[in-house]
Amino acid sequence: MTKKIGIVGYGNLGRGAALALQAAPDMELAAIFTRRSPALLAQKVQADIGTALPVASSDEAPQWQGKLDALILCGGSATDLPQHTPHFAAMFNVVDSFDTHARIPEHFAAVDAAARQGGHIAVISAGWDPGMFSLNRLYASALLPEGAEYTFWGRGVSQGHSDAIRRIAGVKNAKQYTVPVESAMQAVRSGAIPQLTTRQKHTRECFVVLETGADAARVEHDIKTMPNYFADYDTSVTFIDEETFAREHAGMAHGGVVLRSGKTGAGNQHVIEYRLTLGSNPEFTASVLVACARAACRLASEGKSGGCTMFDIAPAYLSEKSGEQLRAALL
Repeated sequence: MTKKIGIVGYGNLGRGAALALQAAPDMELAAIFTRRSPALLAQKVQADIGTALPVASSDEAPQWQGKLDALILCGGSATDLPQHTPHFAAMFNVVDSFDTHARIPEHFAAVDAAARQGGHIAVISAGWDPGMFSLNRLYASALLPEGAEYTFWGRGVSQGHSDAIRRIAGVKNAKQYTVPVESAMQAVRSGAIPQLTTRQKHTRECFVVLETGADAARVEHDIKTMPNYFADYDTSVTFIDEETFAREHAGMAHGGVVLRSGKTGAGNQHVIEYRLTLGSNPEFTASVLVACARAACRLASEGKSGGCTMFDIAPAYLSEKSGEQLRAALL
């Protein structure tokens, strides 16, 4: 039976989710909820996906209880999802891409409580990191317990970090690129197990368009001292005009590598590497969210409720294929 899915928020991630749902044979995009003008957004949605859809105010979402199998929440991690996910988890099965790693435990606790109270499933922190990279860190550490794991991101655009910059007063637009330190990455690939600080693994490059009259020095200070985002990294901030931003920073490519270097038996050395090269960060993240929405519906149909992450989802639940098909084609 086709599952009816709603989307909350229609920025880059929401648009990616709409496109991913178009390609999902077992799911249907049933409604989009927005803080913008629903009438104007409906025109954009139709242009993007080629069909008319109900677009309503986010405040009207509670009226859709019982009509949707799951909601995909496409707000930002800095300020949206900490409020949105617990709120909607009390009413719907939900999936979010909360990506502030240091705050995942507290976010999970709040969402889990709301979802259990409402009798729903809430999948948090789905995407590629956290998400697919998290799974591969788990697999690698389970297989090579004697070793160390390393994650290198980029070079690419971080949606969460870019969004965090755009929330700073005086910022009109911004892109943030995460850049791995090549020498550190090669040291791990060689089989060494170096002790690397956060600062030794990555740098961060920020390109910012200011509002007229904004204090550039204050904005730069606010970026470089932002906890959980920039304070622990060597960060550069470059102020540019809107024309340069549009010309040079329109793309959303990203990716990265998870590595684990470890030993087995009599000291045999192994390196596990998982790489993602993403032409569009939001579209790939949205594709993971859609797969997790499928899993949330299946878990809910089994009578389960509460918060979960990709650690708690059986891989087969992410696929539209049957167990028989998966065993024949992929095992």
